Amino acid sequence: MSAKHPVIAVTGSSGAGTTTTSLAFRKIFAQLNLHAAEVEGDSFHRYTRPEMDMAIRKARDAGRHISYFGPEANDFGLLEQTFIEYGQSGKGKSRKYLHTYDEAVPWNQVPGTFTPWQSLPEPTDVLFYEGLHGGRSHATA
Repeated sequence: MSAKHPVIAVTGSSGAGTTTTSLAFRKIFAQLNLHAAEVEGDSFHRYTRPEMDMAIRKARDAGRHISYFGPEANDFGLLEQTFIEYGQSGKGKSRKYLHTYDEAVPWNQVPGTFTPWQSLPEPTDVLFYEGLHGGRSHATA
């Protein structure tokens, strides 16, 4: 992260107030006329819903457990890299995880899949992330 390209991450599980906090940040951004690139934590899942179901079955058959919350199901390295890239250049990529039919139909897809990766809008003043997992970077920008 850098002063020129800051990253704000709101993290927490369901019911923790992340949606309410995110709405407050969006109002602040609007009042300050800041343009935020938004990234959702769900976009860093490793698997589509059907793929995750298969991974869970395979893990269970092998006597292991896989969780939606851990590193087997989430690409934490890519999340960290997204924060680093934005902090250094103000650029990056994002995609959406389509939870419901309402979200999926405009993309001609089914729920539990991802939209294609797309470049973040430019220019932006801040990267705003909301998700279950935060990020930690050892890199400096």
